[in-house]
Amino acid sequence: MITFENVSKVYSNGTLALDHVDLQVDKGEFVFIVGSSGAGKSTFLKMIVCEEKPNEGRVIVNDTDVTALRRGQIPYLRREMGIVFQDFRLIDNMNVYDNIAFAMHVVGASAREIRKRVPYMRGLVGWQDKAKCRPGELSGGEQQRVAIARALINNPAIIIADEPTGNVDPALSFEIVDLLSEINRRGTTILMVTHEHSLVKHFHKRVVEIHDGRIVANTASMEVEPDAQD
Repeated sequence: MITFENVSKVYSNGTLALDHVDLQVDKGEFVFIVGSSGAGKSTFLKMIVCEEKPNEGRVIVNDTDVTALRRGQIPYLRREMGIVFQDFRLIDNMNVYDNIAFAMHVVGASAREIRKRVPYMRGLVGWQDKAKCRPGELSGGEQQRVAIARALINNPAIIIADEPTGNVDPALSFEIVDLLSEINRRGTTILMVTHEHSLVKHFHKRVVEIHDGRIVANTASMEVEPDAQD
C-alpha cells in the first residue's frame, strides 16, 4: 500500500527532515505517526501526497513510484486519498452539503451521484441535520466531522490525517479518532499524525515514532511519554 525505501530529504536551508527512512504500511492498517515538533512527521506525509520529493530513495503508493510522477499525474494519485487537516479547510461561503459535494465536483461526478452519495456520507459522520449550516455556525468538532466526510466522499483507499484533533476539545478528540477507527474497520487505510499521547495510549494501533528524521520506534502499540509528544 505505502512503502518508503531508504528515503532522505534535505531542504535547501540544510535541514535534514528525513534520514534514510524505510517503512511499509499495508492495506487496511491504522497507523499513528508521532514525534516532537520538527521531527519529520509533516515531511513524511508530504512525501506520500507528492508535496515534496526525496533527495534519495523511493516512495511507493498503491504500486506507483510517486517520486517519479510528473506534475500532471499527481492529481490522479491524490484522488486515491482523502486528506484531513488540523484547520479543517472548509469553504466558508458554502454550507455543509456543498462543502462535501465540492470534492465530488472536482473529480467530475454527476449530479445524480452527488445527490446519492452526500446524504449517505453525512449520515456516516453523524451530521444529517447540519446540511444547510455554514462552517462558521459549527463547533470545531462539527467542522472536523464535515472535513472527514469530504475526505471520504470519493471512497479513497487511504486517509491522511494531519493533526485532525489539534483544534478540537480533548473530549472530542476521542470522538474524532473513534470515527476514523470505524472508517478503518470498513477497510480504509489510515495514517494519522498526532502529538496527543493520550490518544495513542487509548487506541491500540500501530505506532511509528519519528525523531530527527529517523524512525526510532515501530510497534503494534506503545506507551508514549508525554514530553515526547509536545
